[in-house]
Amino acid sequence: ARRSRSASSSGSRTRSHSPVHSTPSPSRTPRSRHRSRSPTSTTQSRSESSSPEPQQLNPPREPLRPNYRARLVLRGHTKAVSQVRISPNGRFIASASADATVKIWDAATGAHMDTLVGHMAGVSCVAWTPDSNTLASGSDDKAIRLWDRVTGRPKTTARKSAGQEMAPLRGHHNYIHCLAFSPKGNILASGSYDEAVFLWDVRAGRLMRSLPAHSDPVSGIDFCRDGTLVVSCSTDGLIRVWDTSTGQCLRTLVHEDNPAVTNVCFSPNGRFILAFNLDNCIRLWDYISGSVKKTYQGHCNQSFAIGGCFGVLDGEAFIASASEDGDVILWDVKNKEVLQRVHGHEGVCFWVDVHGETMATAGQDGSVRVYRHIKQ
Repeated sequence: ARRSRSASSSGSRTRSHSPVHSTPSPSRTPRSRHRSRSPTSTTQSRSESSSPEPQQLNPPREPLRPNYRARLVLRGHTKAVSQVRISPNGRFIASASADATVKIWDAATGAHMDTLVGHMAGVSCVAWTPDSNTLASGSDDKAIRLWDRVTGRPKTTARKSAGQEMAPLRGHHNYIHCLAFSPKGNILASGSYDEAVFLWDVRAGRLMRSLPAHSDPVSGIDFCRDGTLVVSCSTDGLIRVWDTSTGQCLRTLVHEDNPAVTNVCFSPNGRFILAFNLDNCIRLWDYISGSVKKTYQGHCNQSFAIGGCFGVLDGEAFIASASEDGDVILWDVKNKEVLQRVHGHEGVCFWVDVHGETMATAGQDGSVRVYRHIKQ
């Protein structure tokens, strides 16, 4: 189950790639939270912004009607599945588990393709490079491993002679909780229970920059679509936007209620940040103005670091979130309407990832579930 709680913990602990750009360790309680000072500007939002919607210039769009139906149940992990990520090319699904393994599945057939073994404790998170050939995994053993999807072996570094495998990336002093690759795939961002965000040079396998990001565990991280910005969040209630090249904190966002934030991602157009909170709310932030534009409700999230993402169907974006009751909930971004509630896991659903017409989920029950959108 994912700590925040997360699911990767080697013990009993129970944090996308999302089309916008993208653990549970079955259960760790968040540490007491303290408001931290922003290195630069801090913006506190008291309520949803009441600014008018842009005027509609085009004919009204057809209503978005996601219709995801159960297709596959993938079994093989022996403990809770912390996270699932669909590869950018849509062909593969990677799953991270508290059983200390990562599995790769065929997204179309559900066939088990590989099991990546090497971590010494539960695996909380995984991330794909944009070319779908490299997979990163983060674990409670405090290490990050980079895997060659084709061979199932660790990647080789640009600095090493051919055939020499890259050593695990080490530097964090506590559990690795979240990972994200830059759009070019040359930088890997990691967030940890040690409260820091690290930026890694993927080709060289070395640490580029350490950001003293938060005063509590870093629970979510994402790059904007051009890679110039990184967003991080924490159970300290803060969301911080960083300049990738300089490491400067450009903006700190905090809601007046200061709920713990367990996951963040940029919107497909790069203008907004979606934040998942431990108060049964998901908030859409305009990070330029520092205001909350929308608040989405209907799922359950009070105990675990569950995750979600944006999905896109027929050019229209929607929001998908896991839920502690085992379901997945989909919302219309603009009017906040619940478009679909998908039933699936027994126990907590920790993560959902969407790639077009394919949706994958990770659950406390140890399974990965795959859904396919059926046009109505």
